[in-house]
Amino acid sequence: MKLTMTRRLAMAAMVAAGTISAAPAFADGHAIQLRMSTSGSETDARSVALAEVFGPAVAGFASYEPSYNATLFDQGTELDAISRGNLEMSITSAQELAQFFPEFSIFATGYVHQDAAHQVRVFNDPLMAPFLATVEEELGVKLLSVMYLGQRHVNLRQTREELDVQTPADLAGVNLRMPGTDAWQFLGAALGAAPTPMAFTEVYTGLSTGAIDGQDNPLPTVVDRKFYEVTNQIALTSHLVDLNYIAISAETFNSMEPAQQLAVQKAADAAAAVGRLRQLELEGSLTAFLEENGVEVYTPDTAAFREHVQAQYVGSEFADSWPEGVLDAINALGN
Repeated sequence: MKLTMTRRLAMAAMVAAGTISAAPAFADGHAIQLRMSTSGSETDARSVALAEVFGPAVAGFASYEPSYNATLFDQGTELDAISRGNLEMSITSAQELAQFFPEFSIFATGYVHQDAAHQVRVFNDPLMAPFLATVEEELGVKLLSVMYLGQRHVNLRQTREELDVQTPADLAGVNLRMPGTDAWQFLGAALGAAPTPMAFTEVYTGLSTGAIDGQDNPLPTVVDRKFYEVTNQIALTSHLVDLNYIAISAETFNSMEPAQQLAVQKAADAAAAVGRLRQLELEGSLTAFLEENGVEVYTPDTAAFREHVQAQYVGSEFADSWPEGVLDAINALGN
């Protein structure tokens, strides 16, 4: 199933954000190079939105050059590459940022964000200011906008007859692939599973060979990466309303003219908005497709999962790193 975006939708997003008229022509005949490294595929909703909205919106002064499937830099090394001046842009996560700044783990905590709209309210709230400033000042990375990745669910090779997941206790001993950062591994354990670190590009093979029992990702990612071909069931745990940030080198951004900076910011916001709408649309339509392809999709006891996961964070080293009052502020922005 290929993701597509109509030209009308892309143009409408750019016009709404003001990115078309905001992009000045080349001042000296040379484009600013904006290389993007992502582990996502070319058909991933985030990739499509950036290629069809962000790229054209800044084309008057910048050359947007995306690289997919972690072919330019390995997943998890992009932030370091930006910091060293070897890369201009990436799509990063709160979990990756928590490797540098533990307080970012609050945005990667199970059942904290309620939905896509809540994510946007949190990112645009003054509570984010010190987080954004720390990343820019200490890492040289500017976070432009928040992208909605989707609700993550537990996907397993086993049939439901072999393993019926209703509560965290049912995941005991299950080798659940999670990215290798501490925040991801902690979440996997909080779900009740045995978290197994593995690169995203290796997940399909890991599932097909039995090196892992399962993985967690939003439904659009399951379809885009064809994980449904090596998955027999999906328990809709909704344990994380996952997000990514559009990241750019602060040095590159600060070298731009003010009008160019404004165009880049508006283009990022427009791409994030289009990607968000597309991802929400996909999430609402893919259950039927998965079931038609032999995957059993069902809802477990999400209340039991929520209670268990949140209890694991209480008193943990992750919770100790959260600035006082931020969790309450995030909750206050919810529904």
